[in-house]
Amino acid sequence: MKDRLAKSAGLIGLATLASRVLGLVRDQVQAYYFGTNWQADAFVVATRIPGLLRELFAEGAMSAAFVPTLTRVLTKDGREAAWRLGSQVINGLLVVTGTLVVLGIIFADPITRFVAEEYADSPGKLELTIALTRVNMPFLMLIAVAAALMGMLNALRKFFIPSMSSTMFNVVFIVATAVFVPVFTAMGLQPVMALSIGMLGGGLAQIVLQWPALRREGYHHQWVLNPRDPALREVLILLGPGTIGVAAAQINLLVNTWLATSVDGAAASLRFAFQLMYMPIGIFGVSVATATIPDLARQAAEGAHAAMSATISWAIRLMLVVSVPAVVGLIVLAHPIIELVFERRAFDANSTLMTAGALACYAPGIVGYSIVKIASPSFYSLREARTPVIISMVTIAANLALNLWLNSFMSFRGLALGTAIAANINAGLLLIALSRRIGGIESPRILRTFIKIAIASAVMGAATYFGHEWLRAVLPGSSEFRRLVRVLSAIGLGVGVLAGTAHLLRLEEFGTAMSRILGKLRRTREPENP
Repeated sequence: MKDRLAKSAGLIGLATLASRVLGLVRDQVQAYYFGTNWQADAFVVATRIPGLLRELFAEGAMSAAFVPTLTRVLTKDGREAAWRLGSQVINGLLVVTGTLVVLGIIFADPITRFVAEEYADSPGKLELTIALTRVNMPFLMLIAVAAALMGMLNALRKFFIPSMSSTMFNVVFIVATAVFVPVFTAMGLQPVMALSIGMLGGGLAQIVLQWPALRREGYHHQWVLNPRDPALREVLILLGPGTIGVAAAQINLLVNTWLATSVDGAAASLRFAFQLMYMPIGIFGVSVATATIPDLARQAAEGAHAAMSATISWAIRLMLVVSVPAVVGLIVLAHPIIELVFERRAFDANSTLMTAGALACYAPGIVGYSIVKIASPSFYSLREARTPVIISMVTIAANLALNLWLNSFMSFRGLALGTAIAANINAGLLLIALSRRIGGIESPRILRTFIKIAIASAVMGAATYFGHEWLRAVLPGSSEFRRLVRVLSAIGLGVGVLAGTAHLLRLEEFGTAMSRILGKLRRTREPENP
């Protein structure tokens, strides 16, 4: 089980790595043209509203409610029954998200004014945000269908193509931005509209990539929708509370956006920082979770709680050995990383300062976000939606209180820190409840792994910080080449120190994660153990 989980995570991680690298390029292209100016702020707010609905009704809740149920139907009733369920879920999503899109377009004005009323003080800013919101709304339907296709392929233990779908999104977004920004500028149109075209085109590309792969597995779409179907009702029962249970992060981000509109450039800075912070989660956390959820669903269906406990424990420990060093690394190198990645043309030194501060404050949330990727779906595999819903409501309340308090004396950086603290509260409460539900999750082993990787990460952080400071002294200058050499050298030194310290502490999980995940970069076609 350990080998298969790590290998599956490695394959997904390879595809996700490509997606995240291109996602970084996408952000670089956006930052190059718009930096953290008022147009960038407008696009962030206009994206946040359909983004929240996407998480509520498509990606997050879909992963938690649909994949375990579809896996159970595949195991017990076969593919034909699974295809019928998949068709009904897609049809239901089209109806629900289509309605939301229409309502979002109609009521874009009052919704946007509520979220970003401060933008009315800047001529044209609020009007542009409203227009972008209307254009962005159909993205919800596209991403809902793409998420359903991804869920079906994952239930079949087909991970690579679904993971590559985000890569297609980023490619289309990058090309659309590079092509249409100059065109729209020359035509006297708002150049930021190019970002919306890229987003919609990217959403469509995700469907186009996955559809042939699912057809090869024998899928044939049926235009049926029977609310009395037991399997569909099971999805709906989980999906209803699941819209709250897995959406805490997006609701918290919406709160952040609302509070950040009072500071020019804050919304864009928070967005760039969050995207960069989320890279380790997207590359490794999502990979481990995606590979684990089908196994958890099968174990839950069989009532094998001991096996679930072992699977959850191993997955969390794998996450910890990557996420904890990532936290320390991003805090220590926040400014030089942002400077290297984004600082050019419209993204100036002030943008770097704002975004780096937000990144350092967001970084501790990596651990919490990664753990939630495992803990929350585990409850849905057990057909228990009530607990994550309650915990998410507590988390949202805690996040709101923290953000209001921290924002009062840390400005928008307090919003990032409050979100990070809330993410860890969410993860901690979920793990406590999950441990009680299945009779333990090998907590002593998880704690030992956390202590060891925390010690190793602290040593790594010190080496990275002083190494970078030394490099600044011997290799001064602001050219991109010198910045690249300083950052990569500091990271290389840190990884070496981390590996050495982990070896001295006999941290088994670190060696396993590195050998399996990095091994997949060299052996992408290595067969999995049955």
